[in-house]
Order: sequence, then structure tokens, then C-alpha cells
Amino acid sequence: MFKVIAFFSGAALMGLEIAGSRVLAPYFGSSVFVWGSLIGVLLAALSGGAYLGGRLADRVPDARALAVLLALAGLVILALPWVASGVNRWVFEARMGPRLGPLVASALMFLVPGVALGTVSPFLVRLSVSKVTEVGAVAGTIGALSTAGSVVGTLGTAFYLIPALGVRTILLVMGAGLLVMGGLAVVGRRLK
Repeated sequence: MFKVIAFFSGAALMGLEIAGSRVLAPYFGSSVFVWGSLIGVLLAALSGGAYLGGRLADRVPDARALAVLLALAGLVILALPWVASGVNRWVFEARMGPRLGPLVASALMFLVPGVALGTVSPFLVRLSVSKVTEVGAVAGTIGALSTAGSVVGTLGTAFYLIPALGVRTILLVMGAGLLVMGGLAVVGRRLK
């Protein structure tokens, strides 16, 4: 189960980034500032999430804590179709400029789910390791699966999902999928 969660959370993060470009585009276009904002915010979120996730996983090594983090990401992403236009409009009307505007909008919409998704890998490593001698192999496997998911999420979202389903549907499916992953985290821990 944990391998599926690693793959899906990586796919969700990069799918969110690609879909995020379409969320921002009606107000901010698709300039280098928009892409720089999205990439920068999500990388900062991953960094903060990895740090936070490592600390939380050591303090509360419980799949239920991971499930809450996955659910948090899922719920925020599920809300995006309803709040994105208002957030974008508010930031745009604040006239923050072509650099700060998309950066602030990206942070407001994508920082929380990005941090939550950044916590996943450290949690999965902590929950999967039963002996110190297997930490490297487990961390490598989780990292590889998450990165493979990121590749699939990037290419799948950009090349297939956006043209076929549209951004709103993608965000709803992604959010719901993360809620399911939270359930799998709890079930997977019980099966271990």
C-alpha cells in the first residue's frame, strides 16, 4: 500500500503544478513569472514538508497521522475549483504586479497542499522501516516511486488529462484520490 501512496502522491504534486498553471492563467497568463512562481512555491512546500514530515514521523510514527496529512492535501485541492477564481481576482485586483501577483496567488492556493504532500515520503520511510539496515533501500524505493509518479503526473496531466477532462475535474479527482490514499495509509499499516 505504501508504494502506491508514494507513487500517487508524487503524481498528485506534479499534476497540481501543471493544473495550477491553468488555474492561474486567466488572471496572470502563462509567463515565466507564473511558472517561476508555481515551481518556486511547490519546491519550497516540498522542502518544508520534508522537514516537517521527518519530525512528525519520528514523534508520531502512526499511519493515521499520515492519513490526516493526505486528507488535508486532498481537501484543499478539492476546494480549489470553488475558491481559485476568488483568490486570483483578489490578488489581481490588489495590483501586486506581474511578479508578486502570481507568486502570492500560488502561495495562497498551493503552499498548504504542497507542504502536506512533502510530508509523505518521510512518513512512508519511517512507517516502512523495521530494521536500521534497510533504511537506505526503503528511502531509495520511496523516492524512486514518488519521482516516477511525478513524471507520470507531469506528462499525464499536461498531455492527456487537461485536454480530456479539464482542470476542474482533474482537481476533483486528485483531491478525492488523496482522500483515498489517506484511507489506504491506515489500511496498509494494519496489513503490515
